[in-house]
Amino acid sequence: MMLIRDVFLSIAVLLSLSVFAQEQMTFSSELNKTRYQSLVEELRCPKCQNQNLADSGSGIAVDLRELVHQMIEQGKTDQEIVDYMVARYGSFVLYRPQHSTATFLLWYGPFILLGIGLLAFVVVVMANRKRRGRDL
Repeated sequence: MMLIRDVFLSIAVLLSLSVFAQEQMTFSSELNKTRYQSLVEELRCPKCQNQNLADSGSGIAVDLRELVHQMIEQGKTDQEIVDYMVARYGSFVLYRPQHSTATFLLWYGPFILLGIGLLAFVVVVMANRKRRGRDL
């Protein structure tokens, strides 16, 4: 019983901390606030396995949220901010990796494997039909 209460209490504290951290940031315009929210949801925390900057409570995520805020307020474009993050932390920080030769298999590998599987299925079915035709 105490364990469940402690878990719920911990979750409540973490949620309130993340809300508190975002409430402290002031933006010069509503557009900047929207851009900030979009960017921190699209960029992955370098420390966490699969959390974006908005959801992560790690120290580096807090620092990166602050950095994104500063860069937006300095007038940097979204692409400049993303390019900075990729240059610093690699393409891992992108939830949607860019199309390039390095990510070709990531984007198109499943379709290639599906095509090979369908081709193999057709070849096996055709071979079985030929064999049945000879056996009769």
